[in-house]
Amino acid sequence: MTDISTKILNVKLANPTILASGIMGVSGASCVFVAKNGAGAIIPKSIGPREREGHNNPILVEFNGGFLNAVGLPNAGIDNSLGEIEFAMKNAGVPVIPSIFGGTKEEFGTVAEKMATLKPQMIEVNLSCPNTADDFGMAFALDADTAAEVIRIVKSRTKVPIIAKLAPNVPSIKKIAKAVEDAGADAISAVNTMPGMAIDVKTAKPILHNRQGGISGHAMKPIAVNCVYDIYKTVKIPIIGIGGVTTGEDAVEMIMAGAVAVEIGTAIYYRGIDVFRKVSDEIRQFMAENGYSTIKEMIGLAHKE
Repeated sequence: MTDISTKILNVKLANPTILASGIMGVSGASCVFVAKNGAGAIIPKSIGPREREGHNNPILVEFNGGFLNAVGLPNAGIDNSLGEIEFAMKNAGVPVIPSIFGGTKEEFGTVAEKMATLKPQMIEVNLSCPNTADDFGMAFALDADTAAEVIRIVKSRTKVPIIAKLAPNVPSIKKIAKAVEDAGADAISAVNTMPGMAIDVKTAKPILHNRQGGISGHAMKPIAVNCVYDIYKTVKIPIIGIGGVTTGEDAVEMIMAGAVAVEIGTAIYYRGIDVFRKVSDEIRQFMAENGYSTIKEMIGLAHKE
């Protein structure tokens, strides 16, 4: 019997696929819709301290290896979003893990405290959005001390388990992973998108209105697998892998690097909203064909001599 369930801390997922923040999960109803299409858990769009419009169009451009996006964290703000998150939590039928961000360290704590009133099973702390530098300055995940301080503040304001979402574009992700673990992070999600740019050669101008955006899709997978692999060697807390997971074998690769679950976003464009069910079926088939009975047997397997 092949069991594709997994655990993040004490939270059981029927399968290891999770909706990535920023894709589809913009309302309670859309979160429920994704859950009905096979996702093992849902991470809605990141919520900040106040309403935010995000960037002007164009905010998305496709390239051979995936997409560049500079959406800019549009959201209704924490006070206007609790109802939508609560609706998702009551109706999705799977764990719903809110995602939060702040413009300052203290704002992270304020948003976390308000979000915790819903009693979610976990909160993902988005330290690493790459395309809001004009508004917030350097992403908090780019410096170990800064990332750790955000986690310490959040942990001081809530007892809900915290997932620290890290960035790939750092000299040593191991150093930052260790810093957030020491600061009290209960799990890590790795990684957010990678900064990139596309230029229209006919106009000699960047295509995105924000000029730079975050790379997602196929091109991100080797980077993300490498980050998960390095983090697994460094920390003892669970890791959620993010970046380019499109097929069951992609998910297995991330799990063998050290992830207990994987987030899926851009693959919805390539394979449809039921990509979660498709990837889960492919994981199950891979395990059956290769003699694995549980997800746990595969976690970190690539580290064994």
